Amino acid sequence: MTYSAPRTAAWALPAILALLAPLPAAAQGSAGRTSIVIATGQESTLPVPTLMEGPYQSLANSDVADQLFARLAQLGPTLITSGDRAFDPLLARSWTRRDSLTLAFDLDPRATWHDGKPVTAKDVVFTFERARNPTIAPNLAKLLRRIASVSAEGERRVVFRYTESYGEQLYDAVFHVAPLPSHLLAAIPPDSLPRAPFVQAPVGSGPYRWGRRVPGEFVELAANDRFFLGAPAVRRLIFRLATDAEARLNMLLAGNVDASENIPPPRSNLARVAADKDLRIVPVPSPVLGFLIFNQRDPHDRAQPHPILRDRDVRRALGLALDRRLMVRAVFGNAAEVPFGPVSSILWIRHGTPAPAALDLDQARKLLDARGWTDHDSDGIRDRDGHPLSLTLIAPTSSAIRMQMSQMVQEQLRTLGVQLDVQRLEPPVYSERRAAGTFDIDFASTSQDPSPAGLSQGWTCEGGTNVGRFCDPTVDSLIERASHAAVGERDSWHAALRRIEEDAPAVFLYSPTFMYAVHRRFTNVRIRPVSAWLELREWTIGGGASQRPTGY
Repeated sequence: MTYSAPRTAAWALPAILALLAPLPAAAQGSAGRTSIVIATGQESTLPVPTLMEGPYQSLANSDVADQLFARLAQLGPTLITSGDRAFDPLLARSWTRRDSLTLAFDLDPRATWHDGKPVTAKDVVFTFERARNPTIAPNLAKLLRRIASVSAEGERRVVFRYTESYGEQLYDAVFHVAPLPSHLLAAIPPDSLPRAPFVQAPVGSGPYRWGRRVPGEFVELAANDRFFLGAPAVRRLIFRLATDAEARLNMLLAGNVDASENIPPPRSNLARVAADKDLRIVPVPSPVLGFLIFNQRDPHDRAQPHPILRDRDVRRALGLALDRRLMVRAVFGNAAEVPFGPVSSILWIRHGTPAPAALDLDQARKLLDARGWTDHDSDGIRDRDGHPLSLTLIAPTSSAIRMQMSQMVQEQLRTLGVQLDVQRLEPPVYSERRAAGTFDIDFASTSQDPSPAGLSQGWTCEGGTNVGRFCDPTVDSLIERASHAAVGERDSWHAALRRIEEDAPAVFLYSPTFMYAVHRRFTNVRIRPVSAWLELREWTIGGGASQRPTGY
């Protein structure tokens, strides 16, 4: 079966002349009105596919790379990573499933590189040869490990063959890496590419071409008039660096930038932006998940089980004693939800899950009483065999949200008779303690990929980010089954989530909605959860196209 999506005239936006100003500035005059300045907290230093590994694996590099380099297809608005239908064509105008192990992509003949050369199947094969090479791109190679081969059939057809049948074959082919121009890079040894002139002025196939970079200040891109889906109406794109969140907010309110990534807490900042008649707030589901991890190993001897938290009923009691909905409302208002299991707002498997457990102090008390944790000496703290029910929670000072919620957790557990010492640590110390496992409870936060397969990292016995050393072979088996499923994936994932909730290795507190801010002169605005500015090429200025809903 062949899958493709209709092309519309809205993608063929008129080309508008833009002059690159010597300095990035907010909109001034007619040229300024066709530019956008976006405040960002990270600096893009190496926005080239296959090179964004280790310290270069940053949101800033991804944001710029997504403008310079087009993928074969992009994840659609449902964010469903399984199957062949929930994707929108880009470099590939269609794809055909030959059998359970083979996908063939037909490239759009209009697609060209920024130097005018056509995008060919050879470019795709070249890119995946590098991306699948663990000596060049070790992280990418792991993600692409189930791709057996990538080959060309003529100039415009690329064939992917897989080692096994599973639901995310198409996702693996199009999400993790965008094609590179082989005619410019094939002669450069892979280990020399990070130092090659190409990385200082990358040549891609996307809607924007390289302009310039001023280190520590900004990256500037210009509209690609050759872009095969239509030249962008926004003619100049500037990512302006401000590492401090409050500074980004002030730049936005002062009119020095046109858009900003997530508006930082406290909630009063949202009110400040909402009061500005020139700005609109765009809510977008986020990949962020905040949760309390219970250490199941003794912090003083990792070879031994935790003296308190090894007991599932104790862990369950601690979760039931927390009014998670109250905490989320207090910190986020309506801009977050309490998840069921370790799923953020962008994971499609969250749909159809049970409601997360509500506050149930009576049940929490019964669970602890049954395990011998009672207040024998009437000092307000439960104890057993002469040992108080006393735990330590670590949280980084860099997170205002976790600082605020840590205090709430402490107060609510006190009602249950649990003594909780909150240790607010500077980020380097927090990271060191977390990695070493020297904690009782870790107030963690993670940013998830749209694929639920990433859950294996934190919630399987050998998961790379499983700092709490949670290990349930049944969960491992369920996640493995769900990851390999070609049909019925949602039910398989839900079974894994239910088992994790039953084992209570953590208390899943919040998954927020990000609040972006954009100047109202931009219309047709849509912000994607996975890559915020990916559809900026379709934005218009001052009207002209029918309005679409903002966000997803």
